[in-house]
Amino acid sequence: MKENTNIYFQARKEASKGDARLFNRDFAAEQLGVASYTLGEYERGVTKVVPIDKVVLMADLYNKPELVTNYCRHECPVHGFLPLATEDKGIQGITLRLLNGLDDDDLDEMKSKLIDIAEDGEVSDEEVAELRKIVDQLTKIAEVISELKIAAEKRLKGR
Repeated sequence: MKENTNIYFQARKEASKGDARLFNRDFAAEQLGVASYTLGEYERGVTKVVPIDKVVLMADLYNKPELVTNYCRHECPVHGFLPLATEDKGIQGITLRLLNGLDDDDLDEMKSKLIDIAEDGEVSDEEVAELRKIVDQLTKIAEVISELKIAAEKRLKGR
């Protein structure tokens, strides 16, 4: 039998280690306000787009805030392009990557180039490559910020 790798199933399975009642799909479904078979369809991937309100409830019930960002990044038809983290990568690595991305010299250089690009209100053909580079840097920083938010939510929940 193939193991179920669906993120909603895996999140409930992991959460059941801290609350054994969540091992039972019927209990989890009741907490989420859905039928057990509906939760089963979410967990087997039968439901292609899980309702966002249920994703938010699962994220809270299972203490897995990354379920929401995963939804926003992969399932939401409007916001699938956002630089969002989809897993908790550990606070130490996140902090180092964030501080590295917020280096004062790099930020000053980016700020200066952005001012040069924006000062005439137009983006010339010569400025396009530089603007792309700036957007790429900001996208990487935004993703690390998203990772930090996930890690912080998990660690601050209930405190």
